[in-house]
Amino acid sequence: MRSNRAKTRAVSMAAALPMIAGALALGIPAAHAADSPARNALKGTKPLWATAKADKGATDNRAQVKARVYLAGRNAASLAAYAKAVADPSSPLYGKYLNAKQAQARFGATKAQVAAVKTWLTSAGLKVTAVTPHYVAVSGDVASAEKAFGTQLHNFAKGSRTYRAPAQAASVPAGLKGTVLTVTGLDSAPHKANHDDQLPPPDAVFKNAGPFSSYYGSNIASTLPDVYGQKAPYAVKGYTGKQLRAAYGAGDYTGKGVRVAITDAYASPTIAYDAGTYALKNGDKAWKTGQLHQVLPKNYTKTDECGAAGWYGEETLDVEAVHAVAPDADVTYVGAASCYDDDLLDSLSKVVDNHLADIVSNSWGDIEANQTPDLAAAYDQVFQLGAVQGIGFYFSSGDNGDEVAHTHTKQVDTPANSAWVTAVGGTSLAVGKGDKYLWETGWGTEKATLSADGESWVNFPGAFTSGAGGGTSNTVAEPYYQKGIVPDSLAKANNASGNRVVPDIAAIADPNTGFLVGQTQTFPDGSQQYSEYRIGGTSLAAPTIAAVQALAQEARGGKAIGFANPAIYARYGKKGVFHDVTDNPTGQGLGVVRVDYANGLDDTDGLRYSVRSLGKDSSLSATEGYDDVTGVGSPAAGYVVSFAKKH
Repeated sequence: MRSNRAKTRAVSMAAALPMIAGALALGIPAAHAADSPARNALKGTKPLWATAKADKGATDNRAQVKARVYLAGRNAASLAAYAKAVADPSSPLYGKYLNAKQAQARFGATKAQVAAVKTWLTSAGLKVTAVTPHYVAVSGDVASAEKAFGTQLHNFAKGSRTYRAPAQAASVPAGLKGTVLTVTGLDSAPHKANHDDQLPPPDAVFKNAGPFSSYYGSNIASTLPDVYGQKAPYAVKGYTGKQLRAAYGAGDYTGKGVRVAITDAYASPTIAYDAGTYALKNGDKAWKTGQLHQVLPKNYTKTDECGAAGWYGEETLDVEAVHAVAPDADVTYVGAASCYDDDLLDSLSKVVDNHLADIVSNSWGDIEANQTPDLAAAYDQVFQLGAVQGIGFYFSSGDNGDEVAHTHTKQVDTPANSAWVTAVGGTSLAVGKGDKYLWETGWGTEKATLSADGESWVNFPGAFTSGAGGGTSNTVAEPYYQKGIVPDSLAKANNASGNRVVPDIAAIADPNTGFLVGQTQTFPDGSQQYSEYRIGGTSLAAPTIAAVQALAQEARGGKAIGFANPAIYARYGKKGVFHDVTDNPTGQGLGVVRVDYANGLDDTDGLRYSVRSLGKDSSLSATEGYDDVTGVGSPAAGYVVSFAKKH
């Protein structure tokens, strides 16, 4: 599953910018029923679609396989324990972070473990192609892979295509139990044969039509039909940094001395120009020389499959949003070679291994059903290694509400579901005259279009279009920091012992009360020009919260906050720290009128009028207290300054 960014950009910046689904593209192998006491099963390595009914027979022994064997490190349990302790404000080890070298020495794989893994793999006939602190990469033929991993590789039908996958679960020699975390790459879905390693030009231009409001309610659609018994305002042109800083209590803090990293796939070739131009045009502080860095791979892959150009807008949004809210923060963009999990994991690992930043914004994800236990372990290991160094990860919760309309199954997104990251939900934000915070609702949109005679809204309030992702995980246990705060009705919705509920915190996401971005785009005449448009999605919420965290870290005297959830939940209920966001903050229905160009560029083909109702997020509800749309709420005036006090 990948994001159709070009098609959906007018609605939202898809935060469900996926890692490719289906076995999570990495090709998560099969689950090995250990049929020999000399082997140790790698649970969760057999794709669910690799069934007996779909089996098309053995894969040719000469076919080539590329795989990664992820290393478990010295002691996974002690890594998790230390990560928890340094992040817990009530622990005596709180804030006692290790540096990258110390973390690797204490928790990483030993030289002897790496040597043992290499010996095992090469003795089976595989060639070691790379060794990193996290994995050993190998290549070779199917026969060698089968020998190494103790499973047969077969071809299986999946939809209309056929892919290679393990027929039984993969396993490793018993002597390597506790050394190998998982193996990826044995399953070939959903790779495509045709690869283009060159980055494409920017996507086709998109522009918003007016009229606009400059702030919420400044321009009322007085000639159009009523919305919930009154005239509704036109959508804002797009909030800017000044308005967001006021809404979320930035005060005089600017993020000075704080490093923020952003991970996405690929890299916009015009990011420096676009970010600089945007800041100049919209009242943000000018970028200093050396304030924006990029860490990029040598080669890009799967550019067609992943829709590379669509990711340019994601990077642009993330970079401009962080700078708008935290204008003095140092920003490092880490681009992945593709939107596949292996490459995204590499980007996250670069941040951790080189401690590129203390705060990491990630506006991408996939549905939980596409995650496997072994892949979850690989991600969590990176998040825990970050936590022990004082690095916190922030993930957008998704743009499809409870995912039912999108997948026919109620579920949350991943990696936002990890107990080791801060999941960022979304709101619709009303900032009034003089940058005054008015209210927020949970982000969830229903759309009704204007009738042909202009006298009514057809089937008002209309159908659900998009909304903040959230809900209860099916796979992740309830973390300690949510206990006693998240209602049992949510925590125990899928499991009597309690599961992780998403999100943790929230910020602006609704594209109808969205953020103005500036990006070089391709115009109909083929020229590439800078232009601006309004955008949203939890892809906006994540960098906004990351930037607010940069302000909080500055308020804390520069001391890293690290994995923030324990500190966030410890502030829950304290006066003035969070806006308690609900779906009905004014006591009556809310909507904005939006005008769009029919062709996305100009009025040549006419205009389309619609009303977008706010606070209508699928089956999810923003209620008083913690909820599964906005978590504990959004940062209020007291949030950033609360970090200046001792806790």
